[in-house]
Amino acid sequence: MSKNQLINETHNPQLTSWVDSANLSGCDFPIQNLPFAVFTKIGSDEAFRGGVAIGDQILDLAAAKDSGEFTGLALKALEACSESELNTFMAMGKEAWSALRTALSNALVTGSSSQNILANCLVSQADAEYALPCNIGDYTDFYTSIHHATSVGKKFRPDNPLLPNYKWVPIGYHGRSSSIEISGSDFKRPKGQTKAPTATEPSFGPCKRLDYELEIGIFIGNGNALGEPVSIENAEDHVFGICIFNDWSARDIQGWEYQPLGPFLSKSFASTISPWIVTTEALAPYKTQWTRDESDPQPMPYLESSQNRTSGSFDINLQVLLETETMRNAEHAPTALAQSNFKDSYWTVAQMVAHHTVNGCNLRAGDMFGSGTQSGPKPEEAGSMLELSNAGSEPISLPNGESRTFLEDGDNVIMTGWCEKEGASRIGFGLVEAKILPAD
Repeated sequence: MSKNQLINETHNPQLTSWVDSANLSGCDFPIQNLPFAVFTKIGSDEAFRGGVAIGDQILDLAAAKDSGEFTGLALKALEACSESELNTFMAMGKEAWSALRTALSNALVTGSSSQNILANCLVSQADAEYALPCNIGDYTDFYTSIHHATSVGKKFRPDNPLLPNYKWVPIGYHGRSSSIEISGSDFKRPKGQTKAPTATEPSFGPCKRLDYELEIGIFIGNGNALGEPVSIENAEDHVFGICIFNDWSARDIQGWEYQPLGPFLSKSFASTISPWIVTTEALAPYKTQWTRDESDPQPMPYLESSQNRTSGSFDINLQVLLETETMRNAEHAPTALAQSNFKDSYWTVAQMVAHHTVNGCNLRAGDMFGSGTQSGPKPEEAGSMLELSNAGSEPISLPNGESRTFLEDGDNVIMTGWCEKEGASRIGFGLVEAKILPAD
């Protein structure tokens, strides 16, 4: 299915909402977005339930279900969204996702007859707290940015930065889902074994080379049965949506432990996601061409399709900012460290799904993929401090006179993403942030 076939009335850039804040320039959550989260009111004893962002408000989907304004498949979807996790809704598949999106767009559009009733179903985002949007049963972290893989590889293998399989296989490893937390969940600096290059044996203590990784989180919707691969042509039908993801990394712990089986304690201490999942349907205007250099190996047939070539990439701008404790105390704004774009990935979302299931592996609703660190071709587009500081050898100068090679206690890392182009409405992903606390 081409990108144009995915565009419908919900993407019309002329649409406005009776929620006035959704119509402001630069708003992350206009009516063309309608992302999903799980929330409750701060300080209340109300249950967590599904919500959709519209401007600076949340449409309470449990309240919307009881409003009498929805029928049919959209009402069934709202019933699923009234649960404390979105897994049931995600498992319903794209027909239900699209039916609810269309119904919500019609209900929230300027002039809707539902305004008077649904206005009572709004909760200010300023009054909300969030939980993980779903039960993340399994989490796989990929390595899709060739720019990141090459940059990191050069530091360890200057003459051969990319391993032979990189251009043939969407590389990934099974991560730890239990330590994925929602934005705002501060965490302690991890401890572990490290070994200095000049030491004869390892030592134990707090990580000294703590880093962030600017990534995309990809949520699976309806899964597949064990033993039944998902074809690349159908892969995106199984993808519910995308969030912003910070996969924190302890580089010194990682350097000692990762051979021969890959990351372990260097990754499992904390990962942080943004509250809002932007659906693949909302992202349809920002699907774009995917290309592979003619001199590189071309994908094997199970990773190749004309659809993937014409519209397999997502044009998502990504940015990482740093707020140090000194900045915070002085009430200085966070400083931008880097900006990249998801469309520069070597492998697409559809290729990740097709490869993950080609051996018969079964995916389930709520499973999450990490895209791997999203770095672009330019030095200022690096998605980690490991790259920006050249493995700690070139300190990063901050506007207030501070510098960093890796993260320090009290640092707050903020990530965001947005899509923007002429002829389509700008949509955003909100923020993901967390602060580093001292080790015990």
